[in-house]
Amino acid sequence: MSQLRVLIIDDDASVCEFLHELLTPDGCEIVSINDPHAGLALLKSAETFHILILDLKMPGINGIELLDQIRKFNKDIAAIILTAFPSLESATDAINLDVSAYMQKPFSGEEMRETIARVARKKGIVVRREDELHITIGKRIREVRKKRELTLKQMGRRTNLSVSLLSQIERAESSASVSSLYKIANALDVRIVELFGDF
Repeated sequence: MSQLRVLIIDDDASVCEFLHELLTPDGCEIVSINDPHAGLALLKSAETFHILILDLKMPGINGIELLDQIRKFNKDIAAIILTAFPSLESATDAINLDVSAYMQKPFSGEEMRETIARVARKKGIVVRREDELHITIGKRIREVRKKRELTLKQMGRRTNLSVSLLSQIERAESSASVSSLYKIANALDVRIVELFGDF
């Protein structure tokens, strides 16, 4: 399993501490910085991070301005913006800077864990054993579907599941319910256990 490296830039030390305690047990390596300029300098160094959690309102520079500077030299890092003051303008700016998630403070630990897992899956990084299972199932479904020369649209008709959901399951962006897996296995004419590969 890959270890997810997360950089938190937030001037609120209590938020940094909360996220550190929340995400470390999930196998994340957390580095938190309260000074946005120090965070920018760290990202410019040889350090590699997969996810950046960035506060929107910080003294001296806001999160959008900071992310704009970061995007000039790092387009790959997945960014999650945190704000206690959501606005249409900041949400639009965030989208333009390819932000992976825009979260309102206060947020629950579960919301943050789900967001991190979703963002990591999109980046192809496995954080939890459960994510590995979703990836295995998704790959297996796609392999068998291609072998049977079925399109997602045809699968949708056979299973009564939306093309969007089937696509998310194949890309491991969504976990399939037992009922959905049963329908997919039937449509592919395989036993449900075969979808689990060597897991």
